[in-house]
Amino acid sequence: MTIAEEAIMADITRAPFLHHLRSGPTSWIRHGDREGVGLAFWFRPRTAVLSEVPLDDRELSLVCHARTADHTELSVPVGITHRVAEPGLAARRLDFGIDPRTGRWRGTPLDSLATLLGELAQQPVLALLAGSTLEAALAAGPDPVQRAITERLDGDERLAELGVAVVGVRVLAVRADPDLERSLQTPTREAAQARADRATYQRRADAVERERAIAENELQSSIELARREEQLVDQRGANTRRQAELDAAAALVAAEADAQRAGLAATAEADRVRTHSAAQAERIRVVGLAEATAEEAKLAALRDLPPEVLGSLTLRELAGHLPEIGQLTITPDVLTGLVTQLAGPR
Repeated sequence: MTIAEEAIMADITRAPFLHHLRSGPTSWIRHGDREGVGLAFWFRPRTAVLSEVPLDDRELSLVCHARTADHTELSVPVGITHRVAEPGLAARRLDFGIDPRTGRWRGTPLDSLATLLGELAQQPVLALLAGSTLEAALAAGPDPVQRAITERLDGDERLAELGVAVVGVRVLAVRADPDLERSLQTPTREAAQARADRATYQRRADAVERERAIAENELQSSIELARREEQLVDQRGANTRRQAELDAAAALVAAEADAQRAGLAATAEADRVRTHSAAQAERIRVVGLAEATAEEAKLAALRDLPPEVLGSLTLRELAGHLPEIGQLTITPDVLTGLVTQLAGPR
């Protein structure tokens, strides 16, 4: 058990025959029939009996050691806050007397009080942990120990007779040997590691599953894209075929129109040629008839002419069909033959 307390010392001023005492605001002073807090008075040091009791809250820190039912030693750090609620009772039961010259306590009353509190606090700890196993005590934690100590100190008669009140009890932890704690923590650590490993494996599995889903989505997207491209190619082919059909139909219509126009033009040309030929033939026939008629009239007129006139007309007709002659030489032989021809069978 570890006890940490501060000493109290009254402020005493010495004079040749009298001393003056001045207490603090948290110190209770008794001098004969005089008692109270924050007193200041003169006294005779040879005959004065002085007591000083602190009224402020005090802290007691201790470590309780106990064995569990499975013979394992545990340590329990405990903190107790207490104060003297009735200083008159405490001054009668404990030695709070101070030296009239120095103002210091003649004994160690606070140490005695701390020893009593430590013993009273350790008893419920020993009793509680002795009926519990190591794992149960560690699992329960400090709360059961704190409640047991509080109940024990609040109901103790000796503290009530001393006028001491317990303000609070704190139990920080219930601890085992460090090596034992590490060994006990091993299953927990392994379980935590196993959970972490499972979480890691699950995370990896989830990542693989997500990657597979992504790859499958990409594959489905590629298939869908290829299907749409195929549809696009088919549609383009259909459009091209349709356009070719439309172009062929248009070309056929244009060709038929051209053929009709050509037929109409040929028919018109044939009609025109026939008409022209008929007109030409009719003109030739008319001209021929006119020439024949003229020739008959001419022959009829020549038939009644005398031979000399016919000879002259013959010479004139022949002269009209001869080429241009720049110089003509007529010999008797030529003239004889010509005259012979003219006067021949006709």
